[in-house]
Amino acid sequence: MNRTVPPRLLKRIQALILDVDGVLTDGGMYYGPMGEGLKRFNVKDGLGLRLIGEAGIAVALVSGEASEILKRRAEKLKIDNVFIGVEDKLKTVSEFLGPRKIALEDVAYVGDDLNDLPVLQAVGLPVAVADAVPQVRKAARWITSRRGGDGAVREVCDAILAAR
Repeated sequence: MNRTVPPRLLKRIQALILDVDGVLTDGGMYYGPMGEGLKRFNVKDGLGLRLIGEAGIAVALVSGEASEILKRRAEKLKIDNVFIGVEDKLKTVSEFLGPRKIALEDVAYVGDDLNDLPVLQAVGLPVAVADAVPQVRKAARWITSRRGGDGAVREVCDAILAAR
């Protein structure tokens, strides 16, 4: 079920914060022949995040995984605010927003699993990807039509930009 998000809510977004695995990726863990971990990112999501940043919206990536792959992807996208190995996502998000003087109600957060619930319940625009777990979909104000790693982030970026 995709709930309608009022344009006025999209217009007030000052920060877009994303979980990574299951949101920017399809949630799969791939391993190469030498045991190296690999992740699949969608280039359309990447361009959407660049456009959001160029529009002056703060972007942050928050992951429970300690991932070198994520650091490399963020460098390519010129995203400086990357938090890895995070256990308390709401605390990390609050610490990110504080110096920027951005209120939680002016934040869109995209998540897919149970560890995203505290942030989703605190922000102004909680978003779940289409294949999020049921509890996350229930907590979301908006459920994307796309799955994680398959353009869901681009869908969110495009909607925010279109509302401006």
